[in-house]
Amino acid sequence: TMRRVVRQSKFRHVFGQAVKNDQCYDDIRVSRVTWDSSFCAVNPRFVAIIIEASGGGAFLVLPLHKTGRIDKSYPTVCGHTGPVLDIDWCPHNDQVVASGSEDCTVMVWQIPENGLTLSLTEPVVILEGHSKRVGIVAWHPTARNVLLSAGCDNAIIIWNVGTGEALINLDDMHSDMIYNVSWNRNGSLICTASKDKKVRVIDPRKQEIVAEKEKAHEGARPMRAIFLADGNVFTTGFSRMSERQLALWNPKNMEEPIALHEMDTSNGVLLPFYDPDTSIIYLCGKGDSSIRYFEITDESPYVHYLNTFSSKEPQRGMGYMPKRGLDVNKCEIARFFKLHERKCEPIIMTVPRKSDLFQDDLYPDTAGPEAALEAEEWFEGKNADPLLISLKHGYIPGKNRDLKVVKKNILDSKPTANKKCDLISIPKKTADAASGQNEAKLDEILKEIKSIKDTICNQDERISKLEQQMAKIAA
Repeated sequence: TMRRVVRQSKFRHVFGQAVKNDQCYDDIRVSRVTWDSSFCAVNPRFVAIIIEASGGGAFLVLPLHKTGRIDKSYPTVCGHTGPVLDIDWCPHNDQVVASGSEDCTVMVWQIPENGLTLSLTEPVVILEGHSKRVGIVAWHPTARNVLLSAGCDNAIIIWNVGTGEALINLDDMHSDMIYNVSWNRNGSLICTASKDKKVRVIDPRKQEIVAEKEKAHEGARPMRAIFLADGNVFTTGFSRMSERQLALWNPKNMEEPIALHEMDTSNGVLLPFYDPDTSIIYLCGKGDSSIRYFEITDESPYVHYLNTFSSKEPQRGMGYMPKRGLDVNKCEIARFFKLHERKCEPIIMTVPRKSDLFQDDLYPDTAGPEAALEAEEWFEGKNADPLLISLKHGYIPGKNRDLKVVKKNILDSKPTANKKCDLISIPKKTADAASGQNEAKLDEILKEIKSIKDTICNQDERISKLEQQMAKIAA
């Protein structure tokens, strides 16, 4: 029998296409901060982009339909006092986004259903625990309100956002800067890539390293490591000769990679985006003008090159739409949001098909927006796979419930009993009355601060409108 020369794959003919100019988001000053995150996060409702901001850090949140030129006075999310380094949408609530910043804090924000009409300065909760800038934020894939953050203090903290508490602190596992962190499919493990050239697989609740590989890639430039659906780990990095590499590892035996491929000698960090439904990995190099994509299978050579989408302009960052935000009628299997210097350009990946019917082989059931576990269940040791939904009739976003944060009572000695901030544990009436007055006073001060901040934001918007009017008259 003749050997098949061309491997059969339904993704061999995937092709990418940038949308027309009027469907781009224009006149956006994309952040220039030197940090290797993707600067962009997307969900079926909004695209969020980290932007240049004087005196602090800000990001834009635009409803997907708000294409065209974005006015300079368009409201931003601007509560951080230092540049924003990373943003991530909550997988279980399309109106909740987390941000990590150079100001050492993580903030969690609730975006109004129809987008921002005024700049947002007050987060739902501020998570303080890192001693240096926070460059990575990543929500748990299946448990509600569980958020991971990693900072330049080489610590990883896992928060219960619902109570504002840091419940796990992994501060002694990394001796050098953490480049990235990735949850596995059910969120029971994380894998990390670090400047010490090690890839680690960590059980965060047991606080132990399950597997590690020294010098996963020998080059000195940044690596990335992500979990695949089958539990293997995919990495990108550099060889000793500064060639870009990609590799596949089995955490049960990290001695040798399952596959190792050399690509080219470009020096941009390769950001991997993974679709567990189709087993396709898209590699976007920072500063490259192309997206390469590969199919992962269990037959040699395991990582199969499919194709490259090329364009003229280099990419400053990249957003990646979750599967439920794609147009199944057009056989769209991925959508990227490519950041240029002054705009964001959607790129659509499709599999050409003659039929107009729903292509169920392209769209197996995919992770839906419902959380499989509550935060407390996960912290107690439970695991659950993502709850899947069918895309047969397209995905219609439902109503999201507001994120409510109930701070635990610090004065309450019983750790779990009383979650509300009622000072029940103090029996004396006098203490109650005094603390009630103090609380009222605090509330008053906080309200005043908020109203002053809002006024400043509104005045800023007014100033920029007046400046535009002046510019028009002068022109």
